[in-house]
Amino acid sequence: MFRWGILRVRFVAPLMILIQIILSVGIVIGFAFLIPGVDQDPVAAQYLATGAMAISLIAVCMAFAPSMVAQQKMQGIFDFQRALPVPRSATLVADVTTWVLIALPGLAAGLVAATLRFDLELRISPLVLPAVLLVSLTCVAIGYTIAYVVPPMAAQMATNVVLFFALMFSPINFPAERLPAWLATFHDFLPLTYMAQAIRETVAVPEGGVSPLPFAVLSAWCLIGLLVCQWVMSRRG
Repeated sequence: MFRWGILRVRFVAPLMILIQIILSVGIVIGFAFLIPGVDQDPVAAQYLATGAMAISLIAVCMAFAPSMVAQQKMQGIFDFQRALPVPRSATLVADVTTWVLIALPGLAAGLVAATLRFDLELRISPLVLPAVLLVSLTCVAIGYTIAYVVPPMAAQMATNVVLFFALMFSPINFPAERLPAWLATFHDFLPLTYMAQAIRETVAVPEGGVSPLPFAVLSAWCLIGLLVCQWVMSRRG
């Protein structure tokens, strides 16, 4: 199934990688123009650096990937996949692996750009790999849930809305304190905040260490998403 997944995206993968590299580097460089004195504000620089990584994962796994599924539903490939004599979980694992590999160049580009732009001193935790994998898996689980449950055209629009919401109205590239109180409270129940926190605290470990809360919340969201995906993939008709 992994080979099938790679072959399926072989023509669009280079364009996706290019877009997400531009996106992650653009956040680091372009958003810095919006924050006066960012060079003297290590917290703001840290948010931009790690936020670019989070947005890169969200773009690939929660926007590009579900859009591909929506197209497969319209082309009948989705029904063909469900008819294959392989475990449904194997399809999901293969897809997640494919999308994580596609997301890696954007992650690296964003981190390198931030390090060069802000001269950051990073304290990388061994938990960074589990954090990246958990964020990726959660993004795919949520994105696939939208793509599986919602009609294809609506799913494509919904995932784009999620990406814009994450980019502009989520405490990923800036602290939650800058949001209106009601929106900050709303984000307490969404996974986007915790995706950014998991990456931020494992790339630049704070004095108090890495918080387990983001991992717990993301695990819950991921489990729910995967259960819904498994149910949709397994049902007949």
